[in-house]
Amino acid sequence: MISRFDFQIAATDGKPRTGTIKMQRGDIRTPAFMPVGTAATVKAMRPAEVRATGADIILGNTYHLMLRPGAERVAKLGGLHAFSGWDRPILTDSGGYQVMSLSALRKITEEGVSFQSHLDGSRHMLTPERSMEIQRLLGSDIVMAFDECPANGVSRDEAAKSMALSMRWAKRSRDGFDSGTDHAARAALFGIQQGSLDEALRRESADALIDIGFDGYAVGGLAVGEGQEAMFGVLDFAPDMLPADKPRYLMGVGKPDDLVGAVERGIDMFDCVLPTRSGRNGQAFTWAGPVNIRNAKHAEDTAPLDPECDCPVCTTWSRAYLHHLIRSKEILGAMLMTQHNLHFYQALMAAMRRAIATGGFAAFAKAFRDKYQG
Repeated sequence: MISRFDFQIAATDGKPRTGTIKMQRGDIRTPAFMPVGTAATVKAMRPAEVRATGADIILGNTYHLMLRPGAERVAKLGGLHAFSGWDRPILTDSGGYQVMSLSALRKITEEGVSFQSHLDGSRHMLTPERSMEIQRLLGSDIVMAFDECPANGVSRDEAAKSMALSMRWAKRSRDGFDSGTDHAARAALFGIQQGSLDEALRRESADALIDIGFDGYAVGGLAVGEGQEAMFGVLDFAPDMLPADKPRYLMGVGKPDDLVGAVERGIDMFDCVLPTRSGRNGQAFTWAGPVNIRNAKHAEDTAPLDPECDCPVCTTWSRAYLHHLIRSKEILGAMLMTQHNLHFYQALMAAMRRAIATGGFAAFAKAFRDKYQG
């Protein structure tokens, strides 16, 4: 019987490390990038196509799925894996980040967050216990503790109060997760470190989470508008506060150079809507930097999107054709641009895994930045 959750580090190269998370639905190679499937689908992609890019795991969204089609309905239909056709691991976020973004529609108390649906105005209550129940109904493989994600720029006092509340919710999440015995026997639970940009608050949060005990630990509260320099400043100390033998997950990040810089600082897992959202809007990520395929200069360009990419898009179609599709608002344009971007992100992760395994990560990171940012 495959173990419920096992993280094995195969190689390190300073802070960067590569390894494997073993779960019953499959292995997850780290560093790992998780495509975002907010509403039980990675937009513009079929599950087999997502897998073909190299993805080992995808992310689902508790907030959106609880509202539509409803967690109870998904459970009745066999769970999120059967419902969506993705048979490998799925991580579900707790709903905390989405609730944070509804600042005008929600009220936070010790019990949880009451909020108004952005779909139909109906009222709902999300607590740590309800978040665990929803993620159990969805059949998530990696469950995230319920937390409050403070907005960028809050005062230290506000950040401290928010962090302390998230730690109390983390304990309730742990208890709620453990009470779902069947689910807890095959799924994993990750805690989320908070504390804004403050090192002392991050330390306090990490200590509280370690005392509770989790299968993995996320660095939360970043990618909320603080900028790359400030984010890297936090990552210079925050991952080191978390257990070295557990996966470290940076939530909601990011651009390709963000990923390289975060792996440089000891992060193992990522998710972000950027490759899919940008693809639908005509932006491609390439080894030579971002490309806006909408620009007129691509209208007669017969070159591939990225000559160094071996994805089906780059080996079949020209920039001129992709330019035409995006400018014409053809559905195929969104599909092909998304497919390329996800392939590029997975190729980047694979390249980082190889560089760490061979002890050449510093040289890889420099060469990548010189070309990508140049």
